[in-house]
Amino acid sequence: MNPLVITIDGPAAAGKSTTARAVARTLGCLYLDSGAMYRAFALKVERLGLASSLDDTARIEALALGTDVSFTGPNDDPTVVLDGEPLGAAIRTPLVSELASRVAAIPVVRSRMATLQRAIAARHALVAEGRDMGTVLFPDAAAKIFLDASVEERARRRHRELAARGLELDVSQVRSEIELRDRRDREREVAPLVPADDAVVIDTSGMNVEQQVDAVLEAVRARVAPG
Repeated sequence: MNPLVITIDGPAAAGKSTTARAVARTLGCLYLDSGAMYRAFALKVERLGLASSLDDTARIEALALGTDVSFTGPNDDPTVVLDGEPLGAAIRTPLVSELASRVAAIPVVRSRMATLQRAIAARHALVAEGRDMGTVLFPDAAAKIFLDASVEERARRRHRELAARGLELDVSQVRSEIELRDRRDREREVAPLVPADDAVVIDTSGMNVEQQVDAVLEAVRARVAPG
């Protein structure tokens, strides 16, 4: 029997990461942050000075295929590891976020990350969080959740998150960046952001973290038989 997989998809700042960590903690699963994997690859691209060379297909393909991304640390809050190097806040900057959105649209990069993600799923029960976990990566997941919220709510959340890290940006700028990310995610040819046909869609606008977690756990327990 394959390990349990629960997927939580949705747009930026819909509450996926915080909720997925809490759900993983409650259920004793590994939290798989697929976005952190793309951010790690984006950081590698930025460090190598290749951000302006993403249309160099052969070079990006070789770089992706030669990249290893994994996780270490506690199951509910693991640290992403890039080619053996544990990464911290360096993958959470606006620059890396924007670049991650761009590299995530490249088919060979998505294919490489999918291979790595499925290898992790073969070894661990997962709460997999991202944008195509339930539609592409794990279509047979035991439970699929799609979290959403209004653009205004998501911009406020991301603004608070960035401010807590000492990054002071105007909320209108944050909203513009989220809207750009939404367009890229929903309009890309490979694995566009859409709810899986059998996903439970939860609008988190107006919900606090505890309410989000409770709503997701209720949906998961309705889909996954005890034991």
